[in-house]
Amino acid sequence: MKSKNNQSLSRRAFLTTGGTAIAAGLTYGLSGSSLASGIPKSNSSVGKLSTSNTIPFVPGDFTEKRSHPAEGLEREDITITDIKVTPLSYVHKGDYLWRVGGLVVWKSDAALVQVFTNKGIVGIGEGSPYRGPDNLKKYTDTYITPLLKGANVFDVDFITNNQGHNSIAEGAWAGVNNAIWDIIGKAKGLPVYKILSGDRTPSNKVHMYASGGVEHAWYDKGDEALIAEALRYKEAGFDTFKFRQGTSWKFSGMTMEKYIPILQRLRTAVGPDFKLCIEKFPWDMDTILNQLCPVLEDLKFYWYEEPVSPYDPKAIEQHIAINEAMPSVMISGGEPLWNRHQVYPFTSSGAMDLIQTDPNLTGITEGWHIGQMLYKQGKKYSPHNWVGGLTTIASIHLVAGVPSGHMCETNMTHNPLKWEIFKDPYEIKNGYLTIPDKPGYGVELVDNIEKKFPFEPGFYGKPNPVMDGADIPLWWS
Repeated sequence: MKSKNNQSLSRRAFLTTGGTAIAAGLTYGLSGSSLASGIPKSNSSVGKLSTSNTIPFVPGDFTEKRSHPAEGLEREDITITDIKVTPLSYVHKGDYLWRVGGLVVWKSDAALVQVFTNKGIVGIGEGSPYRGPDNLKKYTDTYITPLLKGANVFDVDFITNNQGHNSIAEGAWAGVNNAIWDIIGKAKGLPVYKILSGDRTPSNKVHMYASGGVEHAWYDKGDEALIAEALRYKEAGFDTFKFRQGTSWKFSGMTMEKYIPILQRLRTAVGPDFKLCIEKFPWDMDTILNQLCPVLEDLKFYWYEEPVSPYDPKAIEQHIAINEAMPSVMISGGEPLWNRHQVYPFTSSGAMDLIQTDPNLTGITEGWHIGQMLYKQGKKYSPHNWVGGLTTIASIHLVAGVPSGHMCETNMTHNPLKWEIFKDPYEIKNGYLTIPDKPGYGVELVDNIEKKFPFEPGFYGKPNPVMDGADIPLWWS
């Protein structure tokens, strides 16, 4: 059980020492001096992390000696000669790929990054395609490539950890960082995760969870569809399912009073040991604390993801209140954050138990720093991974490469950019992915990838035609 006294102290300390939560994190991230340094560190939520049927997480049995992940690697004369960003798309021929809120998704994108070297080694990676693959290409061509030509790849932790001055820069720098780590792994003849692990002995098996909940429409037997989806993943060997909140509640007259019985039926259908995780939705705090939290606790949900936007001025205070209301349910979040300094206020105060920053915004290097920090705090790391295979290859090596690595998300929607871009793709069996013992990320791109997946500009979502004329927002309502 968590110590509520410790968490209350953290909340009070935050409100008197740091201003708003996210302001503290952002200021630290941009200037290097923490406004959140006055927040007492609290491991009060560590106990709840061992309440599941997974192996209990006990911090303190490993001490990382390196100050950055490339430290100690024997330096070689491998320099960058060019960087290429290739926007890719898969355009769906049917009605939609997935649907949520008031939108349907008609395409998926990827932002392939290739870093070329004087030794002929080519590394691959990806920055967040949600920043716009064409935007990432333009930024990289204009700023990053001219800056990094001639740079040694073994300086990766310093030459590419320069994100944050705008959202496109975050994704562009992260993609290059990820691709350089593929080069380093290939140069050393080792999988990336083994280099990241250092002296620690890592496992090559990564626990994958099924991420979906974007099929069910409340105007079309959404309750039955949600339960059927969960059972399908359980049958496929997954033991964890994270789901979103379906199509627009406003359009279908969905309410919490109607929703709670569906959650109860879902738990009954999948059984007591199957892990259920619920995604964010703009419910008000009264509804969350007094209606939803008691149900999630009673049904033994595994985590509640980002119940409040991290950019809300009261984000930390509200996350703590929600966390206190559910002694055995983890609070997770951090998807839009890109460095450890933004994460720190949420974890040190006990506001979040599990962090989900995305390597296509942090890059491998900053992801490693986040993972090390979380381990020292007794928290878990499960990177956000809601795109294709180019981000997944970084995510799984990051999860395996840091001591706080817990699970990796796998997007269950149809998307050929997940695995059909590789000649010999990774395979998931019974909810686990075994990383091959190959250098770098261990994958090779298919031939003529640009012709197979030509880029289609534009936003990936469009209004759900079923809701035409109903004045429904694209996202949550």
